[in-house]
Parts: sequence; C-alpha cells; structure tokens
Amino acid sequence: ACEKTVYLVDQLTADNKVYHKACFRCHHCKGTLKLSNYNSFEGVLYCRPHFDQLFKMTGSLDKSFEGAPKTVRERSADQGSNSKVSSLFGGTQDKCVACKKTVYPLEKVAVDGTSYHRPCFKCSHGGCVISPSNYVAHEHRLYCRHHHTQLFKERGNFSQMEDHEKN
Repeated sequence: ACEKTVYLVDQLTADNKVYHKACFRCHHCKGTLKLSNYNSFEGVLYCRPHFDQLFKMTGSLDKSFEGAPKTVRERSADQGSNSKVSSLFGGTQDKCVACKKTVYPLEKVAVDGTSYHRPCFKCSHGGCVISPSNYVAHEHRLYCRHHHTQLFKERGNFSQMEDHEKN
C-alpha cells in the first residue's frame, strides 16, 4: 500500500500482495486488519463489517458505498454535502420494535418490515437468542422454535399463548 520496503518481521501477505502490518487497513474506516478478519474486492481491503455493509447496501460487490458503479463523478452545487455513507453512521429513522430506540444499520436485524437491535431480537418466552432464520412470530411477539412448540403443546392452540405470558 505504501510502496516502502517491507521487512520480514513486519510483513503480512494477503491476496498475493505484501503489506506492512500497519498498512493492512480497511479502506473505509482505516481500522487495522488481521488475516483472520479482512475481506478484499478488486484489491481493496475491508474489515468484515464494512465488506458486509457494502454488499448488503448495494446487493453487489460491483458498486461503491454510495450505491453507484465505481466511477468518478462531479457533485453538482444543488447536491447536499451529506453522502449516503455518512448517513449510515449518523441519524436514522428506524426504531427498534422491542425497545423503541434508534437502530443503526450495523446493529439492525430486519424482519417482515420491522427493525430490531441484535440484543433485542430474542424469544419473548425464554429470552433465547434467535436469528431471522430460526424464529416464529405470533401476535407481534417473537419466539424461538423450541418455546413456540412447547407453548403450543401446553395450551393446545396458538390463540392462548398470550395467557401463558400473563401467568
């Protein structure tokens, strides 16, 4: 990255390129990377969160953080100084359904058009950790599959699950 001599004691090799340990940084946040926590695309290094964010925002690795193809473009005078990148780390209108606080893109779990903080996305019966691929929603409540099945077996139907929560 810096074109200076890299001595063996300070050398990292990634994607067939040699780096100083101090030069092995995320292109977006400038955070120091390790061989165990980096991703690269077209020779550009990213930390895992920013690599994932770039892919999730654009749906493709062929695009930049702004969501447009990687091209140099002039800003017109009527465009604001805020970019989409800064809005990712600034304010957002998304609120967590569970705690009602602001949810930022890097901590957001989105299911069925609703947003949650990762720690708030848990089973309402047992507090179990759940993920978008292993939960059941019933009457605006989230359940792990285990507790959802358990409550159904106790009550015999899903309509009475809320009564169990009150007891």
